[in-house]
Amino acid sequence: MFKLSEIKELIKLVDTTTVQELEIENEGARLLIRKPNKTESVVVTHAPVQPVQAASHVTYAPPVQQAAAAPAETATAPAAAPVADPAAGLHKIVSPMVGTFYAAPAPGAAPYVSIGDRVSEKTTVCILEAMKLMNPIEAEVKGEIVDILVENGQLVEYGQTLFLVKPE
Repeated sequence: MFKLSEIKELIKLVDTTTVQELEIENEGARLLIRKPNKTESVVVTHAPVQPVQAASHVTYAPPVQQAAAAPAETATAPAAAPVADPAAGLHKIVSPMVGTFYAAPAPGAAPYVSIGDRVSEKTTVCILEAMKLMNPIEAEVKGEIVDILVENGQLVEYGQTLFLVKPE
């Protein structure tokens, strides 16, 4: 469950950045903060929820029982042609939390990794700062860094892809 002080801190953090939406799941609770038209919406729930479109407010919904799966419907429209994914075959290193991305251990220091660098499973590729804690992020796979998708100092979301790695 989220503490009110944590929710307030996250609202302030989202408000000071260009991030328009933030979603976090923790211990079965889901927190969604969205700022459409420069306002904030917060939803805390234990079950999937439709996005909130209203102005700033906080709602809590108790867990909802899941209905039995509906039978599959037959497709009447032709299937769209598959689009080539430029990241196909690449490993995505994703953010395990919301935080601020830092490419180097200190201001002015060399970055942990650059495009073309070879990494192993335990190679630290960046640091994510969350709630004043510095969290090192490891590559999780042996390979070569193909792309870095975020800028130093940028706020990242849970599940956001940070790096693309060509596995060996």
